[in-house]
Amino acid sequence: MDTAHAADAFDPTLVLLTVEEAARRLRVGRTVCYRLIRSGELESITVGHLRRVPADAVPEFVTRRRKRQRSAIAAAA
Repeated sequence: MDTAHAADAFDPTLVLLTVEEAARRLRVGRTVCYRLIRSGELESITVGHLRRVPADAVPEFVTRRRKRQRSAIAAAA
C-alpha cells in the first residue's frame, strides 16, 4: 500500500473520502464498501462522475451497526 494513500485515509481534515479510503477506514474490501453503498447502509454522494463518502458517514455507519447488533443480541437473550 502506498504510504501517501494510507495517510490520506486517516486524515481527520478530509470531508469527503474515496470509496477506497472509506473501505480502508472500515477495514473492508472495496467490493464490500460498494455493496454497503448500493444497499444504502453507507451514505455516499456523487461529485461529477465521482463517488465520494462523507467522512462522518463512516462512524455513523459503525454506530448504527453496533446498535443493530446489540438489539439482536438482547432480543435473542
